[in-house]
Amino acid sequence: MLGRAPDPVDDDTWRHVQARVRWIHALDDTRSQRLRALATLFLQRKTITPIEPLQLDATRRAILAALCCLPLLEFGEEGLHGWSQLIVYPDAFRVNRTHVDAAGVLHEWDDELIGEAWDGGPLILSWADVESDLDDPHAGFCVAVHEMAHKLDALDGVLDGTPPLPRDWQRAWAQDFQRAFDAFVADVDAGREVAIDPYAAEAPEEFFAVCSEYHFSDPATLRDAFPAVAAHFERFFGPIA
Repeated sequence: MLGRAPDPVDDDTWRHVQARVRWIHALDDTRSQRLRALATLFLQRKTITPIEPLQLDATRRAILAALCCLPLLEFGEEGLHGWSQLIVYPDAFRVNRTHVDAAGVLHEWDDELIGEAWDGGPLILSWADVESDLDDPHAGFCVAVHEMAHKLDALDGVLDGTPPLPRDWQRAWAQDFQRAFDAFVADVDAGREVAIDPYAAEAPEEFFAVCSEYHFSDPATLRDAFPAVAAHFERFFGPIA
C-alpha cells in the first residue's frame, strides 16, 4: 500500500520562511514550490535535534529544511538519501580530532566548527552561523549549503568534488573543476589575493562546497572567478540570480 504524500509546509510558515531566506526571492514560482515540496520531505524524513539550550519552533525547522534543500532544486529528493539526522548547536561547536602520522605518532587536537557532514551520519550546523548567513545573504556564505554539498558529493561513494552525474557531464565537470582548483591553489599558495574564500584551497571537496555557497549567495563573484565552474552550477543547481 502506497503511503500518502505528506502535507506541505503550511502557508503561514512558508511565508515566514520566504521572508527570512532571501535566496528564495530569486526563485520563480515553480522552483519556489519545488523547494517547498522538498522541505516538506526533509521535515518528514529527517530528525532535527537541537542541542540545549537551543529551541527550534516550526518556522525555524522549516527554515533549516529549506536551506538544506536549496542545492536539491534540480537534483531532487535523491539528495536526501543516506542519512537521517540534522543536529543543530546553538553556536560553533568543538570536535576532537586524532591522526596517526607516518612515524606512528598519535596527534590529538580540538577543532571549532560551524558545520560538519559525517559520511553516512548526521549533518551538523551552528544555528548562530545559519542566522548570520541569513542576515547577510550576499556575503558568499551559507553553511547549510556547504554541508549539503558534501552530502551530494558523497553520494557516489567518494568525496572528490564531483557529485553523481551522467558520464559525459562528469568528465567535463572533473576537467573544468580540476583546472580551476589547481589555479586557485597556486594563487593561494603564492599569497595572491583571491575573490573566493581561501578555505576552498584545502581540498577538491572543499572547493566544491565553498563554490556552492557562492552560487547561492554571491553568484556574480563565482562567475567572475570561475566561469566554467559557474556554468556547471547553473546546470546542476539551477539559476539563482
